[in-house]
Amino acid sequence: MELRNYEVLSGEEIDIVLHKKSSGDILKGWSPEYKFQILLQGTDTVIGYINLRLGDSEKVINYIGHIGYGIDEQYRGSKFAAKACNIIREIIKDHSMKKVIITCNPDNYASRKICETIGATFIEIVDIPETSDAYSTNETQKCRYEWIIQ
Repeated sequence: MELRNYEVLSGEEIDIVLHKKSSGDILKGWSPEYKFQILLQGTDTVIGYINLRLGDSEKVINYIGHIGYGIDEQYRGSKFAAKACNIIREIIKDHSMKKVIITCNPDNYASRKICETIGATFIEIVDIPETSDAYSTNETQKCRYEWIIQ
């Protein structure tokens, strides 16, 4: 899958800026990926990140998801992660993806709320195999959400 260049993408209250691209490693199950910084709109203030993984490897579909995000603690509570998801929706469409999987830990209620806010549908909770590099003592299960892109 070809990775593209993206200029600053703007949405409600935030901008996302391409920080890094990775072509992945098929042998290790790593997908091509975009890593974006989330900034307060019109500033250089980085408040978090959002990543978009391309492709449908078992690891992406079941454990780590197509989208990962994090907001710095002092900026949480303003739905910035949901707003960033809505901005990268255009990049998802640009890659002809019709749906994406988002995963989070079952006890991460804030992330689960983000999934609900953007309209993703809860699918299930899965156990992460101990043999997977997605497994750790803090991450033994994942909630899986499906987000249909229209």
